[in-house]
Amino acid sequence: MIGFLRGKLVQKAPPLLILDVQGIGYEIEAPMTTFYELPLVGAEVTLHTHLVIREDAHSLFGFLKAADRTLFRALIKVNGVGPKLALTILSGQSAEEFHRCIQNNDTLALVRLPGVGKKTAERLVIEMSDRLPDLGQDGSLTVPVTTPLLSHPKQEAISALCSLGYKPIDANKMVQNINAEGKSCENIIRLALQGAVK
Repeated sequence: MIGFLRGKLVQKAPPLLILDVQGIGYEIEAPMTTFYELPLVGAEVTLHTHLVIREDAHSLFGFLKAADRTLFRALIKVNGVGPKLALTILSGQSAEEFHRCIQNNDTLALVRLPGVGKKTAERLVIEMSDRLPDLGQDGSLTVPVTTPLLSHPKQEAISALCSLGYKPIDANKMVQNINAEGKSCENIIRLALQGAVK
């Protein structure tokens, strides 16, 4: 994994930039929030990076702030959100604004972002509320040290119901009143579906 790159900024053509690191030109995709703060071409810059490896491509994403990379990594774990959409979200809002949207269940603000529909906005609010990096006193984001709640059977059941076609808000309501103690994800789903039929 490439944690960061430091080098000379050779080209800026959003969403791509090229960074010359000791004679090697790295093509890096970055959100607009990073482009707004980049120095002039020719200046040295350090970018926090995230490498995505797929069958057909290796894509490198770069961020001036570690907080933006942390949020990017949290976003791509959300069902239906890939690196390109995560980049679009970070281009349309700062990490702090996105944090507020999730805290306030503000799906309307999220829907205004390109590529984010109503279902995706609802899914973001539900899934990110449990794993959203904490906002520090200085406005920076930090990853919670605790185990993410996504491994909890109730959260897994909500994700499974969403993949079955239920809206995230409905899936959350279906699972909310079930006593999950000692129950597997499969049992919770069964109970939720039985309750929906009644």
